[in-house]
Amino acid sequence: MRDRQSTHFGFQQVLLSDKVHKVREVFDSVADRYDLMNDLMSFGIHRLWKRRAIDLSGVRRGHRVLDLASGTGDLAQRFATIVGADGLVLVTDINAAMLQRGRRRMLDEGIAGNVGYAQVNAESLPFPDASIDCISIGFGLRNVTDKGKALRAMFRALRPGGRLLVLEFSKPVTRPLQLAYDVYSFGLLPRLGALVARDERSYRYLAESIRMHPDQDALKQMMESAGFEHCDYLNLTGGIVAIHRGFKF
Repeated sequence: MRDRQSTHFGFQQVLLSDKVHKVREVFDSVADRYDLMNDLMSFGIHRLWKRRAIDLSGVRRGHRVLDLASGTGDLAQRFATIVGADGLVLVTDINAAMLQRGRRRMLDEGIAGNVGYAQVNAESLPFPDASIDCISIGFGLRNVTDKGKALRAMFRALRPGGRLLVLEFSKPVTRPLQLAYDVYSFGLLPRLGALVARDERSYRYLAESIRMHPDQDALKQMMESAGFEHCDYLNLTGGIVAIHRGFKF
């Protein structure tokens, strides 16, 4: 039984104080092959998932956007082109190696004038109350130790009328798809990680962390408990991924 001093790291139980460090170690290990592995393990479909998330974001010119768990900056890069010179995109990640890689990628794409960078823990956002128009977190919420605390921090930072967008792995909606997904996740994915990223353990953690993440309805309820209204979600690829939205009024 899990006590108040422990939490899950994949299927393992670890001390609350240790999870952040363990998550950082995972992404330190995979940072150099992160983009390649995303393409391989999703067969390139992650680009369509992220494009749909952008469509649902409501971001416009002049907006201030906070992109949490930015990774190599797929979402942040697109947001920066939308908000224009009058807007700002805050590119953040808890992992320094991922943040540096994302910054290099943004600079390579010529995006520099309307972006800022910060190493940030989603549970304790260092931004003023009601200062952000849109907060996005793509494939990062499942790695957060205290998701409720993080959601409350996001709610505080959003301005009235702002929205939260959570793009995350979720639960397949049919039994046959779930069975096939299990075979892929615990069979092929770790082997692919070992072959391409030379890190089987981190990609086994990825599969386990997805299984430990709240399902679609549970996450929706967590968002509502944090204060968000008009919460909804959209299943993609049969529920393998879901986009959750919540609004602050």
